[in-house]
Amino acid sequence: MKYIRHVIIVLLAVAISFSCVAYQAHSFVAPGARGLKDYYRDYFPIGVAVSARALHTEEAGLVVRQFNSITPENAMKMGVIHPGEQLYNWKDADSIAAFARRNGMKLRGHTLVWHNQAPGWIFKDAGGQQVSKDVLLQRLKEHITTVVKRYKGVVYAWDVANEVISDRKDEFYRNSLWYQICGEEYIEKAFQWAHEADPDALLFYNDYNEINTVKREKIIRMLNGLVSKGVPVHGVGLQAHWAVNEPSAEQLDKTMADFAKLGLKIQITEFDVSVYPKEHEMREREAGDSATAFTAAKELQQLEQYRRCFASFRKYRDVLTGVTFWNISDRYSWLDNFPVRGRKDYPLLFDKELQPKKAFWSVVKF
Repeated sequence: MKYIRHVIIVLLAVAISFSCVAYQAHSFVAPGARGLKDYYRDYFPIGVAVSARALHTEEAGLVVRQFNSITPENAMKMGVIHPGEQLYNWKDADSIAAFARRNGMKLRGHTLVWHNQAPGWIFKDAGGQQVSKDVLLQRLKEHITTVVKRYKGVVYAWDVANEVISDRKDEFYRNSLWYQICGEEYIEKAFQWAHEADPDALLFYNDYNEINTVKREKIIRMLNGLVSKGVPVHGVGLQAHWAVNEPSAEQLDKTMADFAKLGLKIQITEFDVSVYPKEHEMREREAGDSATAFTAAKELQQLEQYRRCFASFRKYRDVLTGVTFWNISDRYSWLDNFPVRGRKDYPLLFDKELQPKKAFWSVVKF
């Protein structure tokens, strides 16, 4: 009898222990719990890139609990929203805008002019020949005016020009079709037309690889030039597609300090931390890429990088006006196919079950 009583006590203790673990694992994301936006209420908005589809899944609840700003990942890019000269596709962008309004969230517009995901028609005439500078600028003006006016009063900030600076050390502007046909004028005009369409919207220049000294200096030189001409640029967006091995604390602080000197607003616009050492070129998977598990070692490296980044963000709170994660959870990330196709990455603060990872706690405990 004494033995049976002992077994019962042990089983009860184990059951209570498992219950506590389960509660701890899921309690944070319960309704009413504090989210990222609550921890950073006195610092800056915390945003996330979304698709219209994701906002009709269980991820929508996580978005509302954790964030107070959203960015359409693809729905407002030119090729998606304006696939034909006389054709606009408003469905997904309108759906995301309606979600933001219903939930009292800020909405960032992304992006008005970009070399990538630009529709082929915009560069061609009826005969398939390359259009003139005047024609292309007029088409760009019509696009920007139409899109910005539609979301006037809803979108508070736009990524106007995206990635126009070259990654090549010996080249200043990216040699895109926009630049080949229009020269640098299209950049100035894009900001001018966006401002005319919505004078209250904040207008950002957005780019990646901003921690690279050479590219950073080029971005800053361009922005200083635009400001000196009176072009309505209000801020710079740092995409911050980083990794466990970069940036270092010193590299990050230098980056933030250099951009702070511009006197413009700064936003972290597309933040994630890859668990793989940074690679900059797209490539196929190789035999050595087979180790894709989210190991304890990767988890620790990512935790420390997230801690380092947010310590810097808080330090520059006077000029930093937003931090936006690029995708919601490890369930899906654009990094699952870039730079290595088919290699699963785990770059965000929430796992595939939408639960907070250890890196989450390194971000909110300060």
